[in-house]
Amino acid sequence: MVTVDEMKGMLDEIAAELPEDLFLQLNGGIILLPEVKMHPQRVNNDLYILGEYHHEGNLGRFIVIYYGSFMRVYGNLPREELKEKLTGTIKHEFRHHLEDMAGERDLEIEDAQYLEEYQSRYPDR
Repeated sequence: MVTVDEMKGMLDEIAAELPEDLFLQLNGGIILLPEVKMHPQRVNNDLYILGEYHHEGNLGRFIVIYYGSFMRVYGNLPREELKEKLTGTIKHEFRHHLEDMAGERDLEIEDAQYLEEYQSRYPDR
């Protein structure tokens, strides 16, 4: 299992490989939190939040990655496969950041459609 410190190292490696322009106005950077975060609209305690993009007034713009959620969902993967999943999540959150700065909401719509499809798998809820 990857430790929280090892995941922090992976995040640093991933961030170093991204173009610097992506970080414009991301004044809070990327934050790794140790907790598990469940989606508030989950049906069977099987929908985890791996990462979130925040744009909050005085706090500015930042990305949060949830180590505990990653371990629950991908904790059994080999290190390199886990890093690929982490990279995908980081890119997803950067897309939210870029769209937010451009006034676009395409990814938010895609995320809402995914949630709707997830919930439709549980018609008896």
